Amino acid sequence: MQILKSIQHIINWILDLFYPIFKPFLPRETYRYAATGGANLVLDIVLYFLFFHYVLFEQNLDLGFTVISPHIAAFLMTFPITFSTGFLLAKYITFTQSQLRGKKQLLRYGLTVLGSIILNYILLKFFVEKLEFYPTPSKILTTAISIIYSFIAQKYFTFRTGKKQIDN
Repeated sequence: MQILKSIQHIINWILDLFYPIFKPFLPRETYRYAATGGANLVLDIVLYFLFFHYVLFEQNLDLGFTVISPHIAAFLMTFPITFSTGFLLAKYITFTQSQLRGKKQLLRYGLTVLGSIILNYILLKFFVEKLEFYPTPSKILTTAISIIYSFIAQKYFTFRTGKKQIDN
C-alpha cells in the first residue's frame, strides 16, 4: 500500500506542476480527469500498436477453437491493461473524494466503460453508415462525445463526487 501512496504522490506532484496553466479554465477534478484520461489514452494507443505489430505480427490469432483478427486481438489484449490503469487513476488521482467502497466503484466503472463501448459502436455506425461521414472525423466526434459521457458518468455515478448524488 505504501508504494501505491508513493506513486499517487508523484503523479499528483507532476499534475500540480502544470495545473496553474489550466486553473483559469478547469476545476482541479476536471483537469486531473483530462490529464490522466489523456495519459491512459496514449498508453492504450501505444500498447495497441505494440501488440498489433510486434506481438501479433499483424497476423490472425488462432486459438484452436476460433480465429481472431489481429486488430480485434490487439484490442482484447490492450483492454484489460488500460481498463485497470484507467480505474486506478480515476480512483486514486481524479475522484479521490468518493465515499463509495472500492468494489462498488469497480463494478460501476465497468458499467461505465461498457456504456462507453456501446456508445462508441452506436455513434460510429450512425455517423459512418447512416450520415455517410468519413470514418476518421466520425471517430474524433464519437471520442469527444464518449469523453463527455464518461466524465459525467464517473463523476455522478461511478465515484459519485458531483453535487447531484445518485442513491445506491
